[in-house]
Amino acid sequence: MRLAIPTTDRKGLRSHVAAVFARAPTFTYIDVIDEKIRRVEVEDNPARSLEQGAGPIVAKLLRERGIDIVATDRLGPGASTLLEISGIKSVRVPSGIRVSEAVRRALEEIRDQDLLP
Repeated sequence: MRLAIPTTDRKGLRSHVAAVFARAPTFTYIDVIDEKIRRVEVEDNPARSLEQGAGPIVAKLLRERGIDIVATDRLGPGASTLLEISGIKSVRVPSGIRVSEAVRRALEEIRDQDLLP
């Protein structure tokens, strides 16, 4: 399973969940196998400074990166719809927490909601 989290910087698991989704400074991608973190990547968000149209760009980026689930504090209706159309599910985690904690919480919610791909 591949998880994406909008983040505040490039610190990987030590980064924090961003308060915004489509305009977050970075995205941290976490590959999880058997509920264990196997790989972590960080990518700058190409849509972070756009005034309009950030949601579609981010949805396309995440689809191209093979993301299964997004863990974020909130999604606007447009981004939520675009992710759903792309087959990407979402779970809620609070902004400001470390990515390592967000992964733990996301995995709990994924398990509870039976969202495993």
